[in-house]
Amino acid sequence: MTLDDASRPSRIVTSTRPARHASCAVLGAVVLAAAAGCTTTTHVTPTQSSTLNHSPSTMSELRIAEVALDAGNIEMARTIFERVVKANPDSVPGLTGLGNTLYSVGDFTRAGVYFEQASRVDPDASLPLLGIARVAIRQRRFDDAIAASRKILSKTPDDPLAVSALGVSLDMKGEHATAQAVLRRGLATHPGDPLLSVNLGLSLVLGGDPRQGANVLLDVTRYPNAPAQARQNLALAYGLMGNGQAAAEILGQDLPQASVQDNLRFYEIQRKRMAQQQVSSVDTVQAGAVR
Repeated sequence: MTLDDASRPSRIVTSTRPARHASCAVLGAVVLAAAAGCTTTTHVTPTQSSTLNHSPSTMSELRIAEVALDAGNIEMARTIFERVVKANPDSVPGLTGLGNTLYSVGDFTRAGVYFEQASRVDPDASLPLLGIARVAIRQRRFDDAIAASRKILSKTPDDPLAVSALGVSLDMKGEHATAQAVLRRGLATHPGDPLLSVNLGLSLVLGGDPRQGANVLLDVTRYPNAPAQARQNLALAYGLMGNGQAAAEILGQDLPQASVQDNLRFYEIQRKRMAQQQVSSVDTVQAGAVR
């Protein structure tokens, strides 16, 4: 089963904010957090090693900028990151922070410029590469996203964010089985990781196994702080299985009633398309057998 690329559910690559209406709730990043703009992939706080070439005052500024970005104060974060980069054009945390800030407001092209610049300064830094992968996913350059994710994993094989980005990229290319294998390996190393679990559950749903996908997503949504994307993707699974009542109850936790109805109509359309595709596949196999 393949959903239209324009109507893929929310993915998580890192933490994400909930989608607010049908067209957003089904837009691929989530990527992880993960497809993608409704899959809002937020930044990752730089590690200490990436700030060793900064003075204590600059490191304090970077922390303030990260807190501001976490709190949604985009203007403050951007101002501070720009000041850091103006003082040191080769500041990897500053460049990456600017990329994350622009990414958070949907300016993927300019975000990519800063991620690429940071990666040129330090080709081994993981966070700029992760940013490059996220931008590539949003711009549907899946091969580029796969390459960036694998470069991270070649240095840190167990990085859950890179594993998630790789899984999402493969999934959006339609390589569901390969994506699921990648995500399962990640979960073997990071059992219960909600990021990996949500993307695995969605991959199973998109790959034609909504029941198994629902089982995976149920393990995530039973926690009180489960991301909204997990619930919305679980609703999709129920909708594709024909259980509109369960889907509506889940969607109602995060969305207004009008949006719930929009989603239910979409699920029904997709469920009928899946049934038709299955019938067509059976007819093709039978015709081949007759020949």
